[in-house]
Amino acid sequence: MHIVCLDLEGVLVPEIWIEFATRTGIPELRRTTRDEPDYDRLMKYRLAILAEHKLGLPDIQRVIAAMGPLDGARAFVDGLREDYQLIILSDTFYEFAHPLMRQLGWPTLFCHSLEADTNGMLVNYHLRMPDQKREAVRRFKELRFTVVAAGDSYNDTAMLGEAHAGILFHPPEKVIEEFPQFPVTLSYAELRAEIDRAFGAHARAKG
Repeated sequence: MHIVCLDLEGVLVPEIWIEFATRTGIPELRRTTRDEPDYDRLMKYRLAILAEHKLGLPDIQRVIAAMGPLDGARAFVDGLREDYQLIILSDTFYEFAHPLMRQLGWPTLFCHSLEADTNGMLVNYHLRMPDQKREAVRRFKELRFTVVAAGDSYNDTAMLGEAHAGILFHPPEKVIEEFPQFPVTLSYAELRAEIDRAFGAHARAKG
């Protein structure tokens, strides 16, 4: 049995924090895992800026409600699910992702959660577990699934390395330079072709 593991932001939907930064006029919130590979440092930085500007979860959810998937993402997801099991492994939060999952046809999502106070101000975040993307892929392999993973950022490279095959999708140049072992795709057609090729190559190697 085959499983495809995909990142969410930058692969199927826009980067939520970048959209929020644009709409609020706070450029510091444009910083993502493409820029800062230390996720804990990045999240503490974001929470501090939100507190400084007195912006809470309802403000972010209003922005997300107006967003949609990237062009072609729904058709790409639907096509994958006809042939493979699909799991979204993301460092986003359930509180953010719900309206976007609806627009993608409710694929399975593993991500994290946020903690807000009674005024809706974000006070903390809670990881499902450390390094959850790689750990999820590892467990799928233990269940004897063949896993192909795709993502765009530093925080995806561990799961790409753990999978039987890893693929980069629209990554920044510095990620391409630092991880030349992963093929680079720039469209959903290219990504689908690379996923199919990877599963085929793995089957031939086993045979």
